[in-house]
Amino acid sequence: MSIQKVRDHLKQFGVEGRIREFDVSSATVELAAVAVGVEGARIAKSLSFKVDEAPIIIVVAGDAKVDNSKYKAHFHTKAKMLTHEEAHERVGHDVGGVCPFALPEDVKVYLDVSLQRFDTVFPAAGSDNSAIELTCQELERYSSNFVEWVDVCKGWQA
Repeated sequence: MSIQKVRDHLKQFGVEGRIREFDVSSATVELAAVAVGVEGARIAKSLSFKVDEAPIIIVVAGDAKVDNSKYKAHFHTKAKMLTHEEAHERVGHDVGGVCPFALPEDVKVYLDVSLQRFDTVFPAAGSDNSAIELTCQELERYSSNFVEWVDVCKGWQA
């Protein structure tokens, strides 16, 4: 089970006990915001893409949308999301529970600057009914295969 892999991954940092599991779905930003009890913007959504056939994850604020021109300028390719099947096979998490934790070594993680305006954010924890509250520094430290902070989103600036 994906959430158990995430729990095992986070155990090395001593934060596995901070994972929250809900009786309701948290598979979308809107559902997660209700489950957690915060504004949707603070939900850290993990989006899975392909760059040169290699899977990547970009974690962005719940109110942010990928800006195709910024994405292409940074990654030198058109934004192409993984299918549900590809996410399951290549990332190891099902859509709705995709997160930057407990990933295969070839899955690189990027964090978008849209998250940095919050003291804490809530990424999923490997299932469609879980989340963990983390600071941006913790998110960077605990993410598998973290590469860098990027600026590839729009729609979140005031």
